[in-house]
This record gives sequence, C-alpha cells and structure tokens, in this order.
Amino acid sequence: MTIIAVDDDRDSLDLISDLIYEKDPDSEILEFEDPLQALGLAREQTVDVAFISIMMKELDGLELGRYLKELNPSINLIFLSDEEDDAYDALEMHASGYLIKPATDETVSHELEDLRYPEYRKEHKRVYAQTFGEFEIFADGKPIEFKYKKTKEILALLVNNKGAQTTNGELIASMWEDDGDPEKKRSYLSNLRQDLQNTFTRLKLDGIILKQRGSMAIATDRIECDLYDWLEKKGRSRYTYTGRYMSQYSWADYYLSELDDLSYSEY
Repeated sequence: MTIIAVDDDRDSLDLISDLIYEKDPDSEILEFEDPLQALGLAREQTVDVAFISIMMKELDGLELGRYLKELNPSINLIFLSDEEDDAYDALEMHASGYLIKPATDETVSHELEDLRYPEYRKEHKRVYAQTFGEFEIFADGKPIEFKYKKTKEILALLVNNKGAQTTNGELIASMWEDDGDPEKKRSYLSNLRQDLQNTFTRLKLDGIILKQRGSMAIATDRIECDLYDWLEKKGRSRYTYTGRYMSQYSWADYYLSELDDLSYSEY
C-alpha cells in the first residue's frame, strides 16, 4: 500500500509520518512539504491513502484532495486540521477520515483500520484483461459491454502501454492512423472516453482508469492481465504466450517481435 503525508509544516509532517510508520511499517510511506509534488507523484503511480493538512500555502488541502480524487476515485483521503470548520467539505468529498491536530497514535491507528476503500481489491481483482489471442476485457468473469465498439480498443491500448499515460493524440494515431478528419476523430474520441467512464462507473470499477487532462492510463495493480503476469513470471506464469497478441488490432503487430524475442529467451 502506498501512503502519502502532505503538510507544509515540517514538524507536523514529521509527527504524522512517524505515527503512520509505527502503525504500518510495511507500506510505502512518502512525505511531501510541497502539495504540488504530491500531486505529481499521484499522476505517476497509484496512491492508496493520503493524509493531507487542510491549511497549506501553496495549495489548499481540500483542493489537493479533489485533484487526487479525480486521478483515483478510490483513494482514501484523511484530512488534518486545527479545527472542525472544514469537516463538512471533507464529508461532501467522501473522505475516509478527518483528524484534529495534533494527530495521535490512537487517531491514526483508528483511521488506518477503518479505511473507506480497504485493500480488498488487491486480494481480489475484479477486472481481467486477456491479451494473448484476441483482446478481451472482463469484469467479475463476464465480458464488459460498451456502447461503442472502439471503446474497448482504448482499453487495449492502455493495457498495452502498461500503466504509462497515453495522450489523446497517441490514441487517435493508433486507432485511426491517417484515416479521415482529425477534428472529427477528436470529437469521436471524446464520446469514447465518456462511454468508458460511464461503463466503469456503472460497474463500480473505481480507480482503474487514471485520467489527466488530455491523457489516460490504466492502474496495472488494479487488474489481472495475462501479459503482465507472463512478463513478470515467464515460465512460472499460469499464462502462456503462443505468438498471438491482441490479434484484432493492426497496431498490435508492432509489438509481436518484442514478445517473440522475450519468449525465445526463456529457452
């Protein structure tokens, strides 16, 4: 589990970080005096829990929380304040907790034991991406159905890019190459992105698509995928690469030689 602590007061930051570490020494715990640096990290990797001071000069803690929530709807936001005035705003944001400073061992322990979004999803991943052969995406064992056929291709590209942010321009270039009017393609892509968001919201698949302005990525730790498992474990993987990869998409052919080389290197 990745936990960040954000407070521009060094003494308060040291206190909350020490209390978190005492309670959960096995997690990755990262400290930030600069809230913008914390936001930058959240754009690069999934943050599970964020302890955020509300009163900060560079960026208000509630605003930081809203940005983090946009990137990962399943993040556990725990706000820290000198007073209770902002508790209602935190409640409206569906925060996991609200602490009055100074935090104590008891209050931090309570919040970590009663997270709004616990780590159960790491034990049971609802989404499975099949890449060997034809690409298919499943939720709870059933293929996910979208309004538009091309929406599934967006997911295929995000899975192929293994968690890297993929821009709208890159999606258009892969899905349509030089075919047609770019402006019309951008408008259509906007519909596809909305279809993806609506479908995942309906299925309560929060935190799997990580969005930024003009780009998207898939949270690789929130899904099971034959490609990821095979790349990590090779011969120990329960999945086997047999020379076919996302075969319904022409752009996937580009990656076949790389996968073939990796497959031959096993022997």
